[in-house]
Amino acid sequence: MTVKEFKLPDVGEGVAEGELVSWLVAPGDRVEEDQPVAEVETDKALVEVPSSYDGTVEELFVEEGEMVPVGDVIISFRVDEDGDAGAAADDSGTDTESASDSAAGDEPEPEPGATADEGDAESVESEPDTPAGRTFAPPSARRLARELGVDVAAVDGSGPGGRVSEADVRAHAEGGVGSGDAGGGDGAPEPRPAPTPTDTGSEGRKSAVSKRGAGGSADGASATGAAGGPEPAGRETTLATPATRKVARERGVDLDDVPTDETRDGEAFVTAEAVNAYADALEAAAESTSEAETEPAAVDAGGEPAATDAASAAPGDETVPYRGVRRTIGKQMERSKFTAPHVTHHDTAEVDALVEARAELKPKAEAKDVKLTYMPFVMKAIVAGLKEHPYLNSELREDDEEIVLKKEYNLGIAVATDAGLMVPVVDDVDEKGLFELADEVNDLAARARERKLKPAEMKGGTFTITNFGAIGGEYATPIINYPETAILGLGAIEERPVVRERDGESDVVPAPTLPLSLSIDHRVVDGAIAAQFANTVMEHLENPLLLLNE
Repeated sequence: MTVKEFKLPDVGEGVAEGELVSWLVAPGDRVEEDQPVAEVETDKALVEVPSSYDGTVEELFVEEGEMVPVGDVIISFRVDEDGDAGAAADDSGTDTESASDSAAGDEPEPEPGATADEGDAESVESEPDTPAGRTFAPPSARRLARELGVDVAAVDGSGPGGRVSEADVRAHAEGGVGSGDAGGGDGAPEPRPAPTPTDTGSEGRKSAVSKRGAGGSADGASATGAAGGPEPAGRETTLATPATRKVARERGVDLDDVPTDETRDGEAFVTAEAVNAYADALEAAAESTSEAETEPAAVDAGGEPAATDAASAAPGDETVPYRGVRRTIGKQMERSKFTAPHVTHHDTAEVDALVEARAELKPKAEAKDVKLTYMPFVMKAIVAGLKEHPYLNSELREDDEEIVLKKEYNLGIAVATDAGLMVPVVDDVDEKGLFELADEVNDLAARARERKLKPAEMKGGTFTITNFGAIGGEYATPIINYPETAILGLGAIEERPVVRERDGESDVVPAPTLPLSLSIDHRVVDGAIAAQFANTVMEHLENPLLLLNE
């Protein structure tokens, strides 16, 4: 038998990390190659991570809810050596020889900058096997063991099959067995810090992220804890283990602000000790500020009140992590709003004929098991408008100083989900019929709400539609799905007062209308072109027979 470590693979283009939402397997479970073992939420979608091996789950190294960088070990498998062919070539898994094989092989070279003592320390810190060959313990119990300095392999498990629980770890620590007696006599060994899930695995294996010089950055962080508060580092990127990232979330600390002198592959590396030291310094500074607020307000040299730190959340407030799809939406909207000068054109289409046309086609659609909404009609009308006014189906490439007029008509459909707004794309709208479009839109929307869209299904759009009228409302100012040039918002189709000519006289009558809100990138499209585009769309919606040409 051989133990194989499995790293979090690149689950999407440009994805650097993901939140492990749920485990689909447990230690001892038998899995097959390509069987999903975990659900991971990235900043693009919720995806299932498949196994690269046939074998038995040995150990889970990450807890549900933790952020995991791509390339970190998340799970290990016990694999039959005979059935291992081909799996070793998979980039997402790291082969680890058995203890007997590794003893006979060459010694691994030390990492750059690591001393012989550090290498010895790492070998000492690796988790020993139990006589049965493995230790059954959930990630929460292993984390608690690390915090208490307990060797989880030495804990007697009270669960089924000797499974170690958190209560077992606490009992072991309180009993002082193998955990180091802080109150013992002179010369008593200090409790060693247990390795993090990404530092080590079963049988003394070391993962891609190893711990060097633990505590070094913690001292540096403590040194910053002056009375005025620590100075944030303000980095762009920071490397850290999932356990450290969880500590940062719990302490409300931005990892990019934590001072550190450690690096990994040229990037700053932060430990949990550094995070705690930085958080403690922030809290101390906050307490000093709170005490100072009870005294008369300080003034600066110019006679103005001195600046104070921002107020923390009030008691009873709830904080929600800003990450995953929500963070991606925020960054995309911010980029669009501050890059493209938005102008929104509003108009209203009188859609009596459209309502009648849909009512006539619905029975035929239902006979083909298709739910026919107004969206396919709107999509066809938009394509007609884009063909007449191609600058709304374009992309401005600033670096090249050129505008690309797209010849494909791939329309994104904004869908509200529990995780935020997702925009699946319907390709080649000009080549599809109403029923085909209706079926595809319904399928994409359903899978978007279930978080089952593939990243590729949300790429390649040339124009976006957002139907806020399905929820309620008439007009809005939609934000362009950058780098597209325009987005059309649809209000609710309702009867509203309109002016109609009857017998040479004007009369106000109720009629179904569709409010339209067209946002454009004013660098590419002028207001007159936007109005002409809206007129073309409305003409096709008010006269549905024109859609037969599209």
